[in-house]
Amino acid sequence: MKSFFVPDKLISRKKLTYTVTEAFDKYLRHFNRGILLSLDYDELLRYEDCFPLYDHNGNDTLWVTVSFQAQEHKELSYKLLQIYAFLRSNGQMDVLSHLRVDRIDLCLYGNTKPFRIRIINSINDNFDYFYIKQADASRVFGLELEHILSPNRIGFMFHQNTIIEEHIYGIPGDVFLENYLGKSDVNKVRLAKEFVKFNERCFLRLLGDMHSSNFVVDITMDFEENFYRLRAIDFDQQSYEPRKKIYLPQFFPQNRGYVQLAMDYLTPESIRQYQKEERSLIRQRIYSSSYRLSRLLEVFADTEIAPEDSVRQLAEELSEHYKESGFLNCRTMGQLVAQSLLMVETSPPHI
Repeated sequence: MKSFFVPDKLISRKKLTYTVTEAFDKYLRHFNRGILLSLDYDELLRYEDCFPLYDHNGNDTLWVTVSFQAQEHKELSYKLLQIYAFLRSNGQMDVLSHLRVDRIDLCLYGNTKPFRIRIINSINDNFDYFYIKQADASRVFGLELEHILSPNRIGFMFHQNTIIEEHIYGIPGDVFLENYLGKSDVNKVRLAKEFVKFNERCFLRLLGDMHSSNFVVDITMDFEENFYRLRAIDFDQQSYEPRKKIYLPQFFPQNRGYVQLAMDYLTPESIRQYQKEERSLIRQRIYSSSYRLSRLLEVFADTEIAPEDSVRQLAEELSEHYKESGFLNCRTMGQLVAQSLLMVETSPPHI
């Protein structure tokens, strides 16, 4: 893998928010993503007070826990449990009898200022999370593309200005580098392989800003060694930035530890092999979900989710990268994604 690119100030400006269009809303409802929610994002902004949330080591998490007046908390809790029932059990309300809303947290620094809802089982104290966020068209496209093109399924719902997302479990990528990478039971070859495949996957579907705080390491026990999968958890930068390198996790300095693994444990031949494997898997997913993906790309092609200048610059950089003039005819980020996916068939892997 090539040396690091330091994306200094390339994502320093605040991302613009784009409304979900009528055509996109129709698509989401057709594929059971759009529903009538009992609560929207703005209702949660009526909190009465908030206080910092610290982790087990006393470090500030940059989230705050919000509180509401007693009656309002009671009403919100019932609505939140209804939403959780739709997210986890297709609306079967009988699962709620032993559940309660334990905590509502707010992240003030995120683009969509998400609320994180903690649901706890009163019988055994087991807990789960889900998120309520301001709807942004690029983020919703990112969630749908992840569901179709990645090895992971994504649970989310949309209505008007609100997105409901399930929690994606795993060890945050930066935490894994700091606290787990040095342990003797970490299979560094497998982890390096997964980073190569993740890097390829992000680039082909143009998911940007995948530094180590924006993905998690999901570990599955195998009968001999652990299996690793890197999963994106932030989709705000789906096809938004103008620079090609923003869509390649290998160029973020925060991912230096993962890149070093690939350089230390993989040969160039192995890297090419794993890139080809990932492209082959994406090709299979494209074929198996061809109807759904073609419908999504039709809507995506006619939707504005980034400034025109960004589209133009990215088109030029991708055209130069692939030596393919078709990118220069693209006028939207959706068209660029569609053209990029065509490269799965015709181009060699990135290295």
